[in-house]
This record gives sequence, structure tokens and C-alpha cells, in this order.
Amino acid sequence: MKLRTFRIGGVHPEENKLTHEVVTVKAELPKQAIFPLSQHIGAPAKAVVKKGDKVKVGTLIAEAGGFVSAPIYSSVSGTVFKVDTAIDATGYRKPVIIINVEGDEWEESIDRSEKLETLADHPELTPEEIIKRVKDAGVTGMGGAGFPTFIKLTPPPTAKAECVIINAVECEPYITADYRLMMEHADEILVGLNLLMKAAKVNKGYIGIEDNKPKAIALFEQKTADDERIEIVPLAKKYPQGGEKQLVDAVIRRQVPAPPAIPVNVGAIVQNVGTAFAVYEAVMKHKPLFERYTTVTGKRLAKPGNFLVRMGTPMSQLIDACGGMPEGDNKLLAGGPMMGKALTSADVPICKGTNSVTILSGDDARRREAQPCIRCAKCVSACPMGLEPYLLAKLSAVKDWERVEAEDVTSCIECGSCQFTCPAHRPLLDNIRQGKSTVMGIIRARNAKK
Repeated sequence: MKLRTFRIGGVHPEENKLTHEVVTVKAELPKQAIFPLSQHIGAPAKAVVKKGDKVKVGTLIAEAGGFVSAPIYSSVSGTVFKVDTAIDATGYRKPVIIINVEGDEWEESIDRSEKLETLADHPELTPEEIIKRVKDAGVTGMGGAGFPTFIKLTPPPTAKAECVIINAVECEPYITADYRLMMEHADEILVGLNLLMKAAKVNKGYIGIEDNKPKAIALFEQKTADDERIEIVPLAKKYPQGGEKQLVDAVIRRQVPAPPAIPVNVGAIVQNVGTAFAVYEAVMKHKPLFERYTTVTGKRLAKPGNFLVRMGTPMSQLIDACGGMPEGDNKLLAGGPMMGKALTSADVPICKGTNSVTILSGDDARRREAQPCIRCAKCVSACPMGLEPYLLAKLSAVKDWERVEAEDVTSCIECGSCQFTCPAHRPLLDNIRQGKSTVMGIIRARNAKK
């Protein structure tokens, strides 16, 4: 079997897929659920409930705050405790809705049966109706970025979609939530892909899966054997193959130009495998997005596992379910060790994009002391976007924003390959993130004046 992969850069972190064969369990309901109003790229949602309001599982609690935004639904039933602020994964206090949990009463409109619904059973589902249900259900990218899904399904008139690519790569070390979802809900994911294809008005779908998941590859090849419209694409293990542009290159051999270009500019709409499942539930089961598959893992955790967890559940509760925080030095991450964000508190809630809670312990939790750059250019070889990370990091450190922009910092996907491969342990990604954030702010301000 010839394995495909992307052509520029990439690294090979140690895998540590500790929970690969751990069957998913339903996480216990929290006593109190916290819902940040910024769980997606774009404008924060706007609260539509107030203190004292009663809600059920699936009740709308915040509406979209603009075009690039998404509504938020309660994952619990109970009483709104308050609309306030709390520390989220960014480390800053942000607007939240806090709900005291009382029982588990669901909105009656949600189909809770396990019957598989297919497109053949629902001729009434036009592309427009599919997109409307996806939008109304608050579905966003489940791989971490959190881009509202309906926007990807309505590309600009200058771009035409030719295919939908399902990102089932899960190239981050440690994380197995997508793998467990594939093994446990393959049929629903395939219906989700068919819905995405119909919404995008295309007749070709691909599912890219890395070859460290042979059972998933075999399962999906078996289930799509009689469907020539869908192709399962085995991929060589390489990080960050889950990046949209890298996946498009690996699967259909087209390279997406620098921003503002996006995958649909070369004919591809990319959706995470978790998003495909959420689309199935939203369209076929009238179920808003309020729970997700999440891995809780770490080498020193007593019982790492995979959970189906309601949004708003504090991470501390999941860590306790895995045996509690290990003794000694630990670093808590929302996400994996390559792109995850270090957290200051375990009380941060699970959100739409939280695919993993990772605990690094001992030496893994500590940064090594940075040494002078030795000009080895390993970071240049590793960069999947063809950038010069050492230069971007240095220019950012000295705040030469004009040159940072000129050196194409906005193309950086913040994958961390440069910092991972640096033998001098330079904080390359930290500096580049600061530079990218600053430059994007400058660009927005410049465009606002036009």
C-alpha cells in the first residue's frame, strides 16, 4: 500500500497513544456547568438567558453574535446561576453562563433513539436545509480551531468546491478521541459525510486516516466498498498532517496558497471527523452541539481514558475520573503537547473544541533552558508552511512588525514543529505567536480604515 503525505516539512513526535483501545465512557454530569460565550472563531455568542431561568438539555442559552459566530446550547438541565465572567483556556476572564445542574431533562425535539437515519430516508433534505440545521445547531470545527461549519459549506462565489475531505488524521501525540469516535460511530460519520457532500453540492468525498490506525482504515474501507464516490486515503504518519493545507496536499495533491486563500480555493472543503458526526446528529437527530468525545491522558495518570462529555464540565472532574492529578510537577494542557494551550486552572470547562485534556509530568512538564541559535536550520526544514521560523521569532522578539508581516507570518499554522525540532530549545513558537497576533491586529486596523 502506497501511503500519501504532504510534501513540505513535518516532524515525527513520539506517539504515546495511551488510550487507543480504551472504550469511550459517558462522563458524569457536573454539579455546575460553565459555558464560555467564545467557543468558536468569530464574534462571541450573546446570552439569551438570565439568572433564575430554567433550562433543559438542548435549550438555547446564547445566540450567534454575528455572521462568523455560533449559538450555544445547554448541555444540562437546571437553573441559570448567573451570567458572569470566568477564566477560560486563554487564561483570561471571559463572559460565561453558569448553570446549576438539576436532573437530566432533555428538550423533546431531540431524537434520542439509536436508529440510524440515512439520506435515502429523507428526500426533504435540500442543501439549503442541511446548512440551516447545521447553523442552527451551533456546529463548529471539532478539531480545535472552532470555525463555524455552515460558513465552510457556503463558499464565496469566486470558489467552487469539488470534494469534501474528512480529517480523520489525529496526528497529535496522545489524543485518541477521533479514533474512538471512528471505531464506535462509523455509520453515523459516513452519513455525516454524505450530508456534507450534498450541502456542498459535490460528488466526491475523501477520508484521510494515518496508518497508525489500521483498524479504522479497514473498517471504513469495508463500509465504503460499494460507494465509488467515497475514497479512504491511508496516510503516512507525519505531524502536522491534520492541518487543513497539509491534508489537502496529502489527499488531492493540491497546495493551498498563502492567506487569505483557504482550501476551497483549490476545490476542497475540509471537515474534522468529529464535525461530520456532529453534522449527522444536528441534521438527522435535531440535536444541537452540546457534547463531544474527549481524551484525558498523561503518562502518570492512573487511568487515562476517552469520554463522551457534556460541554461546561470542569476538566478537574474528568481528571478525578482518571485517578486524580499525579504527584510532582505537572503541566495541564487543553489539547495535545504540540498545539495545546497550557492552563493555569483545572476548573476550565470542556468546550466545543476541547479534543483532549493532557497532563505532562516530570521532565515532560519542564522547559529546557534556551541556548543561542546555532543556525542549523532544522526549524526551516520542519516548517510545513515553508517559512523561516528562526527569522520570524527574532523579528517578533525585537518587534519589527513590518518585516514580520513581510516574511509572511500570517501563513504560520502554529503547529510547533519548529520549536519541537530546535536543538537549542529556543521559544520559537512563543515569539512567532506574539508576532502573528500583533501583525493580524495591524492588518485588521489597516483594513478598517479603507
